[in-house]
Amino acid sequence: MRIDDMNVSTPGEDQIVMTRSFRAPRDLVFEAHTSCAHMSRWWGPRAYEIVECEIDFRAGGAWRIVQQGLDGERFVFFGEYTSIRRPEEISWTFGFEGMEGEPGPETLTFEERDGVTTLTATSYVGPAEVRDAVLASGMVEGATETWERLAEYLETITV
Repeated sequence: MRIDDMNVSTPGEDQIVMTRSFRAPRDLVFEAHTSCAHMSRWWGPRAYEIVECEIDFRAGGAWRIVQQGLDGERFVFFGEYTSIRRPEEISWTFGFEGMEGEPGPETLTFEERDGVTTLTATSYVGPAEVRDAVLASGMVEGATETWERLAEYLETITV
């Protein structure tokens, strides 16, 4: 896998794993995930802006992000941080308003080698038919563009 390429796999019938490498130190990639000040600058596809953001970045803390498109359409994402190991891992629940069921667990891991950080997001989304519906929802395209924006943002900040 080249830097800038996102890889998506389904290693189990209940999992989606997305991986991408960034030309940035792990501390910086991790930090970009810790606050609304950061995430509002890169989270979500370009056609949407963050209009509401709440992040209580601690184990047990809640998070909520509302995106709005030019047409006024809104998407609400939410969950709770279950554990944080700085700068190696963030575990949270990830929900989408309008999605059936409870928010599912997701783990972000950050691994650095020679100034390049590999970010892996492992989502547990339920049985295969739910996993396939999530994949068909545009999630991969949205995540690809989101991580492109994260790469651009990382070039503008320092820890």
